[in-house]
This record gives sequence, structure tokens and C-alpha cells, in this order.
Amino acid sequence: MTLKQILPFLTWLPMVRQTWKDDLIAGLTGTIIVIPQAVAFAMIAGMPPVYGFYTAMLTPVIAALYGSSNHLVSGPTTTSSIVLYSIISKHVNPTNDIEAFVSLAILLSFMAGVIKLIMGIARMGKLVNFVSNSVIIGFSAGAGVLIAFKQLKHIFGINVPQGSSFSNIIEFIAFHISEINWYVFAVAIGTLALALIIRKVKKISRLYMLFAMIFGSLLATWLGGGLHGIETVGDIPSNLPPFKMPDFNYQNMRMLNSGALILATLGLVEVAAISRSISLHTHQKVDLNQEFVSQGISNLVSSFFSCYTSSSSFTRSSINYQSGAKTRFSAFVSSFGLMFVMLFFAKYAAYLPKAAMGGIILLVGYNLIDFKHIKGIFKSSGRELIVFSATFLGTLFLDLQQALVIGIFFSLFFYLEKTSKPHIAVLGLNKSNRFVNIIRDKSVKQCPQLNIIRVDGSLYFGSVESISNYFSDLYDNSDEKHLLVIADGINFIDLASAEWLTNEVKKWESTNRIIYFSGMKLVSQNVLIKGGFFDEIGSDHFYKDKKNAIQAVYQKLDKNICETCEVKAFFECTEN
Repeated sequence: MTLKQILPFLTWLPMVRQTWKDDLIAGLTGTIIVIPQAVAFAMIAGMPPVYGFYTAMLTPVIAALYGSSNHLVSGPTTTSSIVLYSIISKHVNPTNDIEAFVSLAILLSFMAGVIKLIMGIARMGKLVNFVSNSVIIGFSAGAGVLIAFKQLKHIFGINVPQGSSFSNIIEFIAFHISEINWYVFAVAIGTLALALIIRKVKKISRLYMLFAMIFGSLLATWLGGGLHGIETVGDIPSNLPPFKMPDFNYQNMRMLNSGALILATLGLVEVAAISRSISLHTHQKVDLNQEFVSQGISNLVSSFFSCYTSSSSFTRSSINYQSGAKTRFSAFVSSFGLMFVMLFFAKYAAYLPKAAMGGIILLVGYNLIDFKHIKGIFKSSGRELIVFSATFLGTLFLDLQQALVIGIFFSLFFYLEKTSKPHIAVLGLNKSNRFVNIIRDKSVKQCPQLNIIRVDGSLYFGSVESISNYFSDLYDNSDEKHLLVIADGINFIDLASAEWLTNEVKKWESTNRIIYFSGMKLVSQNVLIKGGFFDEIGSDHFYKDKKNAIQAVYQKLDKNICETCEVKAFFECTEN
């Protein structure tokens, strides 16, 4: 392992001499963007706003040191924040005991960081590929709806009990709709409306959150602020992230272990999705395992400095790329810029109304709903729709961890169901002397002595039953003496399938019927050869391609039947 692999920042650090101007502009843009996000995401997580600033300051720097992508920016995110709140709020109500809530949140972040780091070092990056897009789209959409509904108490000024479920929020607001504080509602809707307007102004669209929050603060002050029940986020300390050891309580760690695994998995899926999306434009090769390591170290180290869980931010990463960032130095600029703001301007955040934040977070929740891909899921696949619906509804009505597990379960179930049934086509020779599926062309020629089938798919323990049933039906109901399996579509064969295949060949041979294979890939033959099955079946059953197989099998056909056969399915038939 080289020094650059251990310390990836040595790869891009020398480039800063040429790219510092571009990185400076992108970094300062990121500072402005993250100010409202830090407050919003902290509120979603049930944390005091200052912890959003701490996380946005420190985690991008650590992740930039060890990551492989030039454009990914880490920090607090919507999904990680709502998942963290869901996990911790089952044990501690932040309204009743905020210190205990924060302590558990930081411990959870440490645990998630350890899991991410282990997965990265073990090079388990490919595991996230088993979490389908439909799961993520359903989870994100459900989280978006959930986030939006949890902000209704700040938008309407109704004191909804902390920790209420989705259905309880709807029920409570429906029974207390007459208690709406119209001053609070005006601030929330005014902030939301201006944010929507600014988003359509191309030159300043990236700053819609910041401008909308400033407007909301001014509107709240003009309406009388606290005199009319318009609450603010309160004072935010003007200091850098303090060093503080997480509370390594064994009982708490046992209580949070499943949540940490879910939080880590979701964070890694986010990293994979965002890095792939951006690399489509940059064409940079991103090492997912290295990104997992960087996220793990970032979460682990930052938990000692009062930061809660972080992941790659799609919004900040996209803006970082679009603003012209060339290296990860832009993340340093963004973080140090936020530190400067925190030290000298944090006092002004005390005037930020919760209603204004509610309006902004309502929009954040809406942005999580990917209508384009949801429409595609409805149109394209019933199975994907089931996966999406199960995850979406689970997110709304169950724990977020359970929703993600349910989505992954359905996704893997349908995948295994599909791969457990390899596609098998019966082939015949058409007028152009090409082998085609007899379903596509009813006029194809089929030899009365040789049945030809093509198997597409992998032969493994999960597919043995399905393909075994097909061969049994073929054995019982077909009259052909020989069977040729076109095997170039078989991707691999495991031990269970190799044993079945050997026994099947022997069963056919016991009645003087023979199975042949053509075009089998070397990787598919691997287990057959190493396990001794190839020799047991016999090398004379395997051929390089269809042409050689048919030439050899033709010599073994009953020539008495051939003389009276009118089909003449093969070239050898007409030649002789």
C-alpha cells in the first residue's frame, strides 16, 4: 500500500497551487449555503442549532482528508438527521431531557462511524448495490413527507406533543385546527413563498434558504415577534466545537447498536448514490471503499468534538461542483468560513423564528420526493412499485429502521425470485440458418432426435429447484434421445448445481439418452473442474460452440430415422 493510499489528500494537495482560486469561490459559496442548512438539519434531528454548525464545520474537513472524490462535501443531511431523531427519540424525549438526547446522538454517531470505517477497510462497498433505487426513493419520499408533517407545529403554532407519529400529528392538528396562531402562520408561509420565488431567479437561486430566512426574521420582528407567540431558535454560542468524550455507556451502546447499523448503511448508500451522480459529469473514478473510510473516520473523530452523524450532502456536493471546485480544498474553505461566521455573527441567529425554519424545512422535505423517478416506477415495474410502496408506507407508519429493512427485504426477495428462475428457451433453425426461440418463429425446424435449449442465468442453490423441474418435465415428456444445452448464457455454477447437473446427466444416460453442453464459460466450468464433476460427467459432453457440438452429435444420431426425416434441420442433414 502506497503513502497516497493511506493519506489520499497527498493526491490533490499539490494541485491547490493551480486551483486555489476556483476552490476559494466554491468554498465561500458553500459557507453561505450551509448556514441555513445547519440550523434546519439540527432542528430535524431534534438537536440544538449549534450542533448543526459544529457538524458542518468539522466533518467536511476530516472527510476531505481521506476521501477520493474531488467534489463530495460532508456534513449534516436531511435523511441522516431524521433517522437519528427516529432512533434516539424512542428512548429520550428532547423536550424533556435535551442533554441526554444530545449525549445519545453523539454516541450513536461514534458507533455509526466505527461501522462505516470497518466496512470501508473490509472493502464492502459493493454491498450497498443490494439496496435498490426503489428502496432509496421510497425511503426519501417517506422521510420528506414525515419531515414536512413534523414541522406543521411550527407552521401553525400548535403545540403538537413531541415525538408524535405521522398519524398522531394528523389527528392532533385536525382536533386543534382552531388554535392556529395566524402570526406564526404568516411568518412560515411568507418565508416559504419567498423561498419558492427566489428559487426561480437563476442568479440567486442557490441562496434561496438564506434570503428567505432573513426575510422571515424581519417579518417576525415587524409582526411583533414574541408578543404574538412567535418563538425563535434562541441563543447560539459563539465558539468552535469543544472537545468532549462521548459517553461510552455499555447499556446505551447495546440499546443503539441496531440503529447505528441502519444509520451507517443509509449513510453509505447516500455516499454511493451522490458520488456516482457527480462522477457522471466529472468522469472522475471514485473509490467507494475509500469514501466509506473517509465517512467512518469523519463520524468517529467528530463525535469527540460534539458533532452528530454526518454523510455526503447531495445539495452541497452538487453546488460545490457547479461552483467550479477542482479539489477538496474547497471543503476546507467552506468549513473555515463557517468558523469565522460562527465566531463573529452567531448572535444574530437568535432572531431566527422557528416558524421561518418550519417553512424552509417544509421545502426541504418536499425536495426529498423524487417525482420523476416515482412516476417511472409506477409505469415500469409492478415489483419495483411494491418495493417502493412498502418502504414509503413503512417510513410513514413504522420506525425508519424497520422501513429500511422492509424495503431491502422486498428488494432482495424479488431479486432472488427472479434469479432463481433462469430463462430457458427451446431453439430451432429458421430460414436464415440461425437458431432462434421457437416462440418467436413458428416455422423453425426442430430435429426429432436432438432437442436444443438455451439457458440464460446462473445455476446456484436458489435456482436448482426451478431448473430441476424443467429438466424432469423434459425427461418425462420429450421423445428426443439427445439434449444439447447452449450454455454460454450461464454466468456461474455453484456446488449444489454442479452436483445436480452431474446426477441429471447420469439419470439421462441410464436410459441411453445423452445431455451435451456447448459454449460454457470457463468461470462456469470452474466448480465443475475443481470438484471433479467435469471428469465424472465426461469431457465428451462438452463442446466449444454450437457448430462443433452439432457436428459431433449428428454422428451419434440414428441414421435410420435420418433417412426418412423430412425436417433436415441441420446443414449436415442435407450434406449427407
